[in-house]
Amino acid sequence: MNTWEKAESEMQRLAVNLALAKSNIRSNDLDAVFAGDLMNQCVGSSYGAECFNRPFFGLYGACSTFAEGCILASLLVDSGSFSRCGVIASSHFCTAERQFRYPLEYGGQRTPTSQRTATAAGSLIISCEGNGPYIREVLPGTIVDFGITDINNMGAAMAPAAYDTLTKYFAESGKSPSDFDLILTGDLGKEGHSIICDFMKNAGYDMYKSYNDCGLMLYNADTQDMHAGGSGCGCSASVIAGHIMKRFEKKTLSDILYIATGALMSPSSLQQGRSIPGIAHLVRICDSRDKE
Repeated sequence: MNTWEKAESEMQRLAVNLALAKSNIRSNDLDAVFAGDLMNQCVGSSYGAECFNRPFFGLYGACSTFAEGCILASLLVDSGSFSRCGVIASSHFCTAERQFRYPLEYGGQRTPTSQRTATAAGSLIISCEGNGPYIREVLPGTIVDFGITDINNMGAAMAPAAYDTLTKYFAESGKSPSDFDLILTGDLGKEGHSIICDFMKNAGYDMYKSYNDCGLMLYNADTQDMHAGGSGCGCSASVIAGHIMKRFEKKTLSDILYIATGALMSPSSLQQGRSIPGIAHLVRICDSRDKE
């Protein structure tokens, strides 16, 4: 494509078509599409989804967008209002840099705590039929603001929201981290990963054995310059829709918690020096409808 923004929209179109092909359904079989990205007014999603001619819900939850879409789609399917929904989220390094940071031509240096916006897109089909995996439980997050203003440390801005959602879930469900094959945040990166582990340990929960972060999984830290890890709507979307779904197919995973975190800022709020609120949405994915 001749612009980065058009390229991101095309990534969304390709990801949805791939999910439809794997599900053996057509776009006309979808009752709605839930889509989001990092660009102003979610234009990447608007242009990406227009070719499907389906009812459209544009979402903005920053890096939490994919989980937000999964929650809304699954609740509507479970209620019987819809039968099948498409969920899609994307990000692009160049579109995000142009909007939130510096022009790429400037060549600004990154701090060690900064994360690299992933050029990626992921899509799921949420349906009332099929052999799973299944969305078993959801817990929408609340906005948590610890006063962080450093745009180069998203992990610190979002980790308190992940802590808030996780502790609420464990308190309400009576479960603990050891009850799950994997607890996966997206995307706290190296900095946020360390913070959430410390927070949870102080609250009496040991996360070390079962916890990972999509921002640390998407890249190879030994061979790629990712600084503190990956980020962006497409980071956890691609990890969940790709790597994690394949592990469910291979039966190496049966029960996971996916907690997508988002930094709810805008270019204007950053320029005004405002703090960065965070949010974290939780989705429990199981290989069976009947897991307790």
